[in-house]
Amino acid sequence: NNKLPKNESLKKILVLGSGAIKIGEAGEFDYSGSQCLKAIHEDGLQSVLINPNIATIQTDTRFADQVYLLPITPDYVESIIEKERPDGIMLAYGGQTALNCGVKLDEFGVLKKYGISVLGTQIPGIMATEDRQKFKDNMVQCNVPVLKSKTVTTFDDAKSVAEELGYPVIVRVAYTLGGKGGGVAFNEIELHEIVNRGLTASLVGQILIEEYVGTWKQIEYEVMQDYAENNVIVCNMENVLAMKVHTGDNIVVAPSQTIDNHEYHMLRSAALRATKHVGIVGECNIQYALDTESDKYVAIEINPRLSRSS
Repeated sequence: NNKLPKNESLKKILVLGSGAIKIGEAGEFDYSGSQCLKAIHEDGLQSVLINPNIATIQTDTRFADQVYLLPITPDYVESIIEKERPDGIMLAYGGQTALNCGVKLDEFGVLKKYGISVLGTQIPGIMATEDRQKFKDNMVQCNVPVLKSKTVTTFDDAKSVAEELGYPVIVRVAYTLGGKGGGVAFNEIELHEIVNRGLTASLVGQILIEEYVGTWKQIEYEVMQDYAENNVIVCNMENVLAMKVHTGDNIVVAPSQTIDNHEYHMLRSAALRATKHVGIVGECNIQYALDTESDKYVAIEINPRLSRSS
């Protein structure tokens, strides 16, 4: 499933844009989408773009052969697939919106029905990074440490996990962006409010209750990998403020300034192990929490696409 389709079978490629300009769907995805369309054009292939946002560069008719200003939802995308019959689809250039839509298209059997190849990170790879429980399991399998945590779908379960881990705890939401719906709970009252909000915001009604490491450093690596698993670290980055501030609200410095050579290579090796294991094809961003008092580090998440830090 992870092999590149033969080039001669690819004539027309569908690119999903990012939709509205907001966190997870913003200007950086207009940039990456525009570059993507240019690359398709350079390879002499036809491109079809779906993106309802007219205020972007990529929706200019000089970029894609065909532009559809339609919402990026499975129903609308399927109607365009039926009309245009693309050979391949690219999901990694439209932020969280495109990834979530791609997962749904696969789930509903649309990609299989029309015989469309996913170009770049395959659906299992997207799910292995976006589903909090699958991400944890995958990191454990490739010997990359993760925080103590449990995925839950109800407040009662969240409460018992929080008591087990000890307050404060972090609440993270599956399949969302920019910390949407999540937060830090210092007691049961705060937990109740954040959990209810998080369960509503999640695509799959799933949240993660996680131990709090707000004082640790937040370090990120950009990794690129091809189908043959050749990979390269583009750069590493350091968030000026600690883990307690979400990376979207942080100040990110590239390359990192305060970690030593040992820490740099420890995290670098882990980044290469993790991206190989989940089957990233293309660009991704891996985020870590690093305890500078010891050698402890944990992987927080992998974004199987461009990120704001990128």
